[in-house]
Amino acid sequence: MNQSIAVWLVVALALFAANLPFFNERLLLIGPRRQPKSVIWRLLELVLMWGVMLACGFALESYLGQRAPQGWEFYAATGCLFLTLASPGFVWRYLRKSVERDTLHVG
Repeated sequence: MNQSIAVWLVVALALFAANLPFFNERLLLIGPRRQPKSVIWRLLELVLMWGVMLACGFALESYLGQRAPQGWEFYAATGCLFLTLASPGFVWRYLRKSVERDTLHVG
């Protein structure tokens, strides 16, 4: 696997992982199904997914060569990027108009 494939693989996995808490009602993807899952659980899962993606990126970097040391700036930038990648799931879960919510029940 070359370096460019590894980078795109991590970006694609990050996009998937960042949106997963918003499209899933299970706690930590394997727990019991909840109706509806609270925002706190979704944010906790988002942070955990960010950690998993960091671990995957570090593992791929170690596989391809020597792992570079990272400062706080790296973690701040990747956290902001992960939040940006999570925006489609957030919009789908909280900002879209729901037919059931917006329908007037007359009668």
